[in-house]
Amino acid sequence: MKNTIAGVDLAKEVIQVCLCTNNKVHSNIEMPHHEFLTWLFTSKPMSIIFEACGTSNYWKQRAIEAGHDAQLISAKLVASIRQNQKTDKNDALAIVQASQLTDIQFVKGKSVEQQQLQSMMRLRELAIKQKTASSNQIKALLLEFNIRVSPKKGGLKGVIESLLEDAENGFSFEFRHALNAAWGLHLGLLDSIRVYDRCLETSIDEHDDCKRLLKLEGVGTLNAINLYIALGCADLGVFNKGKDASACIGLTPLQHSSGGVTKLGHIRKNARSSTLRSQLITGAMAVVNQIMKRTAVTKKEAWIQGLVARRGKKCAAVALANKTVRTAYVMLTQGTEYKAELVAA
Repeated sequence: MKNTIAGVDLAKEVIQVCLCTNNKVHSNIEMPHHEFLTWLFTSKPMSIIFEACGTSNYWKQRAIEAGHDAQLISAKLVASIRQNQKTDKNDALAIVQASQLTDIQFVKGKSVEQQQLQSMMRLRELAIKQKTASSNQIKALLLEFNIRVSPKKGGLKGVIESLLEDAENGFSFEFRHALNAAWGLHLGLLDSIRVYDRCLETSIDEHDDCKRLLKLEGVGTLNAINLYIALGCADLGVFNKGKDASACIGLTPLQHSSGGVTKLGHIRKNARSSTLRSQLITGAMAVVNQIMKRTAVTKKEAWIQGLVARRGKKCAAVALANKTVRTAYVMLTQGTEYKAELVAA
């Protein structure tokens, strides 16, 4: 079965499996989830290619556990390879065909630990979005009654408490009750965010890689976890160099080169890891602002001050974020510690 490749198209209810040997399709069948799991552990070792999507990390882990060589492949690449109409059978066949392309770059999988950290991050991000939406809606509804929220009135909390306590403002009991429920929901979201933050801070203590990343400039709890999820460790990553990881996150200029002429454009904003990119640059900007207020102590700080003088703070922040990703890649893949090099006295 060494030359056998299985292309697996994952769906919510069924799983399509296309078996190919020496470029010949032997079968392309549909299985329920429990039957596919049994098939994984009863089949001889082979190459199994999953389309990167929901549940693909779980099935990759099970396939590796069963002794197979499992990989994830980009859904966008599969779509460009697929012939004829979109069906489960055509998708499974396209997965096999895409996996045999020259110098194919597979999608990095995640460990169970990375999946758990990512889930907590996603829950926190959703709670923050809901908190912002809730706050904006309450402010907008109050503005309909010409009630404006300002720091002088104690912010949103002060305005709502004052409104609920004032029995002579003309608002009905039902409206007060509804507004109180909306405010309670907002407070609940704030409590949820605090819980997620505590969970993430506690989780860092259980991951030595994340703790080591905290030593990097501009890297706090969120950036340390995000870098750990994005870069992984040596046996999970697919990046050959740190600059490849930085380019994937969106911290390097776009390149359009031809005929021996190299053309570098702007750093793209619509990167695949836009959230991580934004958070890294935010952390880097905070570091740049602090460094510009004092004398450089390390060589990196002197480099940042020189870059700010030539290109400005924004460019320096992006460059620092780029360097942070490259350094983090080396730390995670080689197990090294970060220590800033001091300026010679």
